[in-house]
Amino acid sequence: MSPRHSAAEAARTRDRIVRAAVQDASRLGLEGLTLGTLAQRLGMSKAGLVGPFGSRDRLQMAALDQAGEVFRAAVIAPLVDLPPGPERLARLIDGWVEYLADCPFPGGCFITAASAELDGRPGPLRERLREIVAAQRRSLTEEIAAAQAELPGPHRPAEEVATVLAGLAMAANQEIQLLEDPSAPARARAAMRHAADLNT
Repeated sequence: MSPRHSAAEAARTRDRIVRAAVQDASRLGLEGLTLGTLAQRLGMSKAGLVGPFGSRDRLQMAALDQAGEVFRAAVIAPLVDLPPGPERLARLIDGWVEYLADCPFPGGCFITAASAELDGRPGPLRERLREIVAAQRRSLTEEIAAAQAELPGPHRPAEEVATVLAGLAMAANQEIQLLEDPSAPARARAAMRHAADLNT
């Protein structure tokens, strides 16, 4: 096997492991991710499973990063051709609710679940999660500010609106996942648009 094919195969193996790890961690939590169960599911040895990462901690970190990428691909990437403003913010909210309603993770929003799991556990995983959430919050605040600049005021501070939207999304995730309420997505979309002064 040529070095190029070997590297491509190693990348495919790593991607397969990370995707399976994200699915397991979504149901069991990052700390509940066990090498034995994951290796058995993938038909691999524990050494082969950990090899591409070096340690279980790095595999957990890769799963966390992958979850952030999945959210960005589902919610943020489709907005790339829209200029900042009310329409883009409305589309962001719609995409966010659709992501929650038809979540790619069996346990619902991965970042929400990880936040509940790790918020009181200092360490590298918590710090990485904090970076992901902080970046998402900054981006959301910028989107809100850009929309407010084109909407008649007065407006609440963009940071405050971002907090409200994040809280509504967390509540929607609970209603969808735990309460299994089929009306939750429509209610969340309406509440989030109203909070952002988007009444269309």
